[in-house]
Amino acid sequence: MRTITDLAGDGAPRGIFDELSKREVRRAALTAVAVPGYQVPFGSREMPVARGWGSGGLQVTLALVGPEDRLKVIDQGEDGGVNASNLRRLVVGHVGCEEETDTRQASLIQSRHRIPETPLRADQTLVLQVPVPEPLRAVEHDVREQRRMHAEADYSRMWVGLYEDVVRNGVVTKTAGYPCMVNGRYLISPTPIPRFDVPKLDRTEHLTLFGAGREKRIYAVPPHTEVEPLVFEDIPFEVEHTPGAACRHCGCEESYLVEVPATDGSVTWVCSDTDFCTRNRERER
Repeated sequence: MRTITDLAGDGAPRGIFDELSKREVRRAALTAVAVPGYQVPFGSREMPVARGWGSGGLQVTLALVGPEDRLKVIDQGEDGGVNASNLRRLVVGHVGCEEETDTRQASLIQSRHRIPETPLRADQTLVLQVPVPEPLRAVEHDVREQRRMHAEADYSRMWVGLYEDVVRNGVVTKTAGYPCMVNGRYLISPTPIPRFDVPKLDRTEHLTLFGAGREKRIYAVPPHTEVEPLVFEDIPFEVEHTPGAACRHCGCEESYLVEVPATDGSVTWVCSDTDFCTRNRERER
């Protein structure tokens, strides 16, 4: 009789993520693609990073990446950050794939907090690390009630929560994790990306996978899927923008800009996406 290990194909499991674990993540990812926005549970494994610090995105990446891939890892849009560098080195050392910083050349992109400024193609996959996948947690703490609300597409409390936010503050103050309806059916939290990146999820060419290791959930936005942020008819959806702000390196005013305070109290701005900013500067030379 063949054992489960025999069915896995490679004998004894090797490295930080064995073949059986990869298969479970792939099955969950396929289910997530088949039901856009639905949170699929999976058996989250122990990773070399703590749960809540990118273990979900790391497991999804390890389940998808192969030696022929070119892997790009960014944190807050930056390729050279400590978190991004360590995760990239970990995956490359485990799989043997190529490192990549150019968004256009990468086949698999793992990100925390940002979607690259350069539009992705159909042959590219974006994996996002998700700290809090449940969009209803802010308005309903009971997990069973959250499940019922998703099952019945009962998102009235979320609408009430947004309305109360507008009444208190005059605008919807929610930034990262802005609630979005996927394919007209499931509400998702596109955390951890800022509200600026939410329009980049709508009818894209590429596949986006969300991995939450601590919450043990995977969900997806497949290509050409409608993603609509929740908005009221008389209050348009707006992204973060500071009038007059421009990157001090490349002069771009349209990208997601990060504020850099100086010691004299003044403030400058730089592009969050370092690869996008570098290519802008090279074009100007």
